[in-house]
Amino acid sequence: MRKIKVMLADDEKLVRTGLKIILETYDDIEITATTSNGEEALMACRENEPDIILMDIRMPKCDGVLGTKLIKKEFPKVMILMLTTFNDVEYIHNALKYGASGYILKDSDYDLIYEGIKACLKGNIVIHPEVVSKIISENIKYNNKNSLGETKIKFNLSSKDISIIKEIARGLSNKEIGENLFLTEGTIKNNISCILSKLDLRDRTQLTIFAFKNNIADE
Repeated sequence: MRKIKVMLADDEKLVRTGLKIILETYDDIEITATTSNGEEALMACRENEPDIILMDIRMPKCDGVLGTKLIKKEFPKVMILMLTTFNDVEYIHNALKYGASGYILKDSDYDLIYEGIKACLKGNIVIHPEVVSKIISENIKYNNKNSLGETKIKFNLSSKDISIIKEIARGLSNKEIGENLFLTEGTIKNNISCILSKLDLRDRTQLTIFAFKNNIADE
């Protein structure tokens, strides 16, 4: 059985050590390196490229946002899952923009972190419901967002497009979306490609950000 190569990046030694001890109890997890900031994580990637990095979002010298930007530029296939607190909304937006595949709260149950790792590697966007609610409330408070109808017209989106975007923002896979919308996985994949083309977006992560910013995720 090939193990999932996981790197940890957190400036708190106690957090790094605790995560390493717990995650290595799972048979399919191998901790390849532990680092204290984004720059160290980048250098560690050059020595032994991991499958996924659990990256603290706030670290001195080189935080998780900058670390994500640097690592994804050089190692686009490495998945990055942000470890955040409830109040890191602005950091989360930027980390997703630079290619992070999701975020979980630092005090999450270890089984939830493990399941997040597995979901991330399957291509799902990993999101914590409490943090999503925080992001949505912040957007409502500070942004003048379009109504859903205006968004559909502005971006030439159909009702089916909106439904798919909403499910992606929930972190669901193509298979799960297909089951919810009674469509085949292949149809969902094709529709997502068309939606990305319409919106001139790169991937599901950018589509999730779009959903948050345009009154779709909270509908």
